[in-house]
Amino acid sequence: MSSSVQRKRVRKDPAARRAEIVAAAAAVALVEGLECVTLRRIAEELDVRPGLISHYFPSAEDLVAEAFAAAATAEIDALIPERREEGTPTEHLARFLARTTGEAYDAVSRLWINARHLSRYREVLRKRVARQETVWRARLEGLVREGVEAGEFRTGDPLVTALQILVVLDGLGADANIGDEDLPEAVARMAFITAERELSLEPGTLTRLAGTGP
Repeated sequence: MSSSVQRKRVRKDPAARRAEIVAAAAAVALVEGLECVTLRRIAEELDVRPGLISHYFPSAEDLVAEAFAAAATAEIDALIPERREEGTPTEHLARFLARTTGEAYDAVSRLWINARHLSRYREVLRKRVARQETVWRARLEGLVREGVEAGEFRTGDPLVTALQILVVLDGLGADANIGDEDLPEAVARMAFITAERELSLEPGTLTRLAGTGP
């Protein structure tokens, strides 16, 4: 009788297995880039046969799009949750802006740049990027509208204000990915400054609430 014991593989629920595959693909995308999300690469990551991955994702393009969506959705849910904890709209906006810095956000920034570039050539990914951008805009616009309704913000167009803030964040994210030098403070705080100006807040309000100001 052999002394070795053969490990018995546990058959996972299809929904759980699919979620596991997407999570692994999202992790690879964040660290290595969407180009590295292939059926074989994810199979290696999960220590399964490539055929199992192709059973759930016959097309690698679909897996790439799902990986991006999973990472982007986790990002927005962390930055501006649909159901927010107690606090005022001003406090939530300050927290959002404070969280858009650091290594975790830089990794997602690189992923967005990567996805936008690849989406020029990949239709499935292009549609998913557009969908995620719509979610981003709606979530931030909703927060701005809450502030207006509460009398904390003043703006003639919450959507335009949300887009202005997002454009600044996109620019700062792109800069963070091309250089290691620290930005001048006035530039690093540009998203805070823009939000305060466009929402008629006293200068320094958001930076003080975020704990990043003087």
